[in-house]
Amino acid sequence: MKAKERDALIQTLKARFEKHMHRHKGMAWADVLRKLQGNTAALASLHEMEATGGEPDVIARTKSGQYTFCDCSAESPAGRRSVCFDREARVNRKEHSPKRSALEMAGAMGIELLTEEQYRQLQELGEFDTKTSSWIQTPPELRALGGALFGDRRYGRVFVYHNGAPSYYAARGFRGLVRV
Repeated sequence: MKAKERDALIQTLKARFEKHMHRHKGMAWADVLRKLQGNTAALASLHEMEATGGEPDVIARTKSGQYTFCDCSAESPAGRRSVCFDREARVNRKEHSPKRSALEMAGAMGIELLTEEQYRQLQELGEFDTKTSSWIQTPPELRALGGALFGDRRYGRVFVYHNGAPSYYAARGFRGLVRV
């Protein structure tokens, strides 16, 4: 990433951090910035998250001082929709196979799909996926049966459902996170 792109990304992240202080009470931007500086892998991942419409923001800090950035766009990131769950589902789809899958894209971006617990924690910070849905990490035993999990918010509640892993919809994408 060029210095100009990196600086623009950091300014965007800082502005979002300051606008949404309720997502990271007790945290200071200066501390987050120190973790970002020189972390080219994390900055590249955050750049991809931003470029695909994820609007990454800090949502947690571990006791060891690691910060978690998560996609905080109101709806599932627009640049990551119309994807099936993983490569296996994409390759084995008989008709109209999508060009990409959630797990393949996440891997290429250097991010992780949210777990069910992380998805529910994100929903405590605001109302997300009220018109879309997002694939989430799926237990291997469920995936072995051909299914995958996704979540959304409807009727003021957060729901986690299952679907066939090869399915894909214009309104279903995925959210990710990266730790720095």
